[in-house]
Amino acid sequence: MKRPHTDLADHALWDEVKRTITPLKTPRPTPQPPGVAAKASHASHTSHAVSHAPRMEHRQASSPPPLAAFDRRTAQKLSRGQVEPDARIDLHGHGLEVARMQLYHFLERERRNGSRLVLVITGKGASPFARHTLHGTGFFHAPEREGRLRREVPMWLNEHVFREHVSGLQPAHPRHGGGGAYYLRLRRRPEHG
Repeated sequence: MKRPHTDLADHALWDEVKRTITPLKTPRPTPQPPGVAAKASHASHTSHAVSHAPRMEHRQASSPPPLAAFDRRTAQKLSRGQVEPDARIDLHGHGLEVARMQLYHFLERERRNGSRLVLVITGKGASPFARHTLHGTGFFHAPEREGRLRREVPMWLNEHVFREHVSGLQPAHPRHGGGGAYYLRLRRRPEHG
């Protein structure tokens, strides 16, 4: 392909323009320890989601205790499908931001209403192992079974704003969604003075 003929005047004009341009100075990033860089990277990916999340992270004065396992008797009843949840929410098919806000408002409302056990349906993900119905801790933690919501919900529940409402987490029985759902135990209704 032939290049179009450029004339010397065009070259001269371009050379004149190049002489008047001052390059922008961009600040060089300061090196950070590996842990800080990883957190910053994670924060940049989740900054949009966090901007829509409840902003109560600064109220750390009386931090609620971490999530605990259900007591043995309740855990056995749940693993046999012998207990019906007080309420349920289906987050399956929602984006992470919408699901996070819906879950937070659901937990807040159900706790205020006095519910103690709720079911959160996340979906199983699209992996070929997602329909596996074996139920137990070894299978529950298998990474090939996790969809995005299934992976994110337990992490959200360990954040302060969610721990205010939730005290326990357990995978659901197959009749309640199995690998694509969780039982959550809510803290007792707060006393209003």
